[in-house]
Amino acid sequence: MIKDRNFDDLAQKFAENIYGTAKGQIRQTVVWQDIEQILAALSSVSPLSVLDAGGGLGQLSQKIASLGHQVTLCDLSSEMLTLAQQEIAKNGLLEQYRLVHCPVQEIGEFLSEPVDLVLFHAVMEWLAEPIEVLTGLLENVKPGGAISVMFYNYNGLLFKNLICGNLTHIEQGMPHRKRFKLQPQQGIKPDDVYQCLTDAGFEIMGKTGVRTFHDYMQNFRVGDYSFEQVLDMEQKLCRQEPFLSLGRYIHVYARKPFAEETSMTTTNTNNSNKDKG
Repeated sequence: MIKDRNFDDLAQKFAENIYGTAKGQIRQTVVWQDIEQILAALSSVSPLSVLDAGGGLGQLSQKIASLGHQVTLCDLSSEMLTLAQQEIAKNGLLEQYRLVHCPVQEIGEFLSEPVDLVLFHAVMEWLAEPIEVLTGLLENVKPGGAISVMFYNYNGLLFKNLICGNLTHIEQGMPHRKRFKLQPQQGIKPDDVYQCLTDAGFEIMGKTGVRTFHDYMQNFRVGDYSFEQVLDMEQKLCRQEPFLSLGRYIHVYARKPFAEETSMTTTNTNNSNKDKG
């Protein structure tokens, strides 16, 4: 049975393996490009109130905070929060932050009002009920605000196992292999995430594949290339199909309409239906 994962036992190793690698650099680069698009769309509000839900070290939210915005970062792991506080202090951003030790599911209890932007990155795949938690977080977004969601892609996990020849593992339902402690507990199906966002009335603004081919190259280690070339090619392909949908992670960001926008859409739809009648 999948349970919510607490990284108290692996916080330092997690930080080194996720953020101190080529994988982490690609992830940070392509997702930050999307974040810049989100910030531009929210530019009428300053400073923004930002929630980094299950934020770990807050790598991307620190870049947002450095632009003058206010961030609440919560995490289930007290060890991860300690490391985050050290990094935030080193970067001179403590005044921009509030750190909360709690599970993502309880963060609403610590917010006086909904926020302008929610970051929910690489958390869903470690949760027992990922879609349910995402649904709850959407309630903490202000009308006109946005959510940025990055999740471990089920399709990418399936494709990786296919090209590695792990067909028996696939037939068994790709159960989590406990010996790989930093491998996410499960892949999340993209359509489930997109449906959750649209069911809640959010408008999807964009989608990006995170590491659309880099991880698959590791099976072969042939060819002539530099990391700079890989990073450049990832940026070129990450928003194009079919590469986007094969990313090891997918980043999707969506906006919550104002009430008047929703009313206008409903009115236009009703008028259109009358015309057809």
